[in-house]
Amino acid sequence: MAELQKYVDLTVEIITSDGRVIVGLLKGFDQTINVILSNCHERIYSETEGVERMNLGLYIIRGDNIVLIGELDQARDDSIDLSEIRAAPINDISRR
Repeated sequence: MAELQKYVDLTVEIITSDGRVIVGLLKGFDQTINVILSNCHERIYSETEGVERMNLGLYIIRGDNIVLIGELDQARDDSIDLSEIRAAPINDISRR
């Protein structure tokens, strides 16, 4: 849990067990890795269209649903034109 503390107040990307990709400012977490994000959005990937962005605002993600948390390089991310990205959505790993 101490490792997660260094990401507080930084922009992170989270991948959930149901294949969602959520980006936001990490505001806090608890001992079961439930996280609170502010100013967050979900990135919805498609093989036929660019990445769709769905604003979520303040959002809480349960720790048992989190697969990956990582710091997002904001400058590099801003330089990418997501409308040009085509990618298959991540599969739901909870169905295996």
